[in-house]
Amino acid sequence: MSWLPDDFVHPVLVPLPGSDHHLRPIRESDTPLDYPAVMGSRERLWAIFGSAWGWPAATMTYEADQADLLRHEQEITAHQSFNYALFDAAETALLGCVYIDPPEKAGADGEISWWVVDELVDSAVERALDALVPQWIAADWPFEQPRFIGREISWSDYLALPDVPTVQ
Repeated sequence: MSWLPDDFVHPVLVPLPGSDHHLRPIRESDTPLDYPAVMGSRERLWAIFGSAWGWPAATMTYEADQADLLRHEQEITAHQSFNYALFDAAETALLGCVYIDPPEKAGADGEISWWVVDELVDSAVERALDALVPQWIAADWPFEQPRFIGREISWSDYLALPDVPTVQ
């Protein structure tokens, strides 16, 4: 059983209201922009995602990031999970990501988290993204119980939840 309806079509471009920024599914070809964004914000990202995902490692190489983005691109195509990158209008800078994943912990039908690069923390762009993501998920995604990790539940409380039972 899939976590999304068979006929679900994922959004391919999501404008960020009040700005020239937008979200789109990440691709392997975004590595030249993703790698400096991630590694430039690595310490803060590790503080957010490290205990749950072991990411981003201090030793992550460009090639490892490229392989990771290829995996994300393939997962998006297969509707297994989704990674949307936040870009400026010309796509000359990757400024953050939104992750939409099947539930790993009980009590939700989708798990959503996001981040922006260090220089956008507490900015109008971050505030716009924080406002957009829950509205976008409610409007365009087929979830009845989305979980916004790091927002409505802390990462430590999330990690303490029971795992989704595996189907034998």
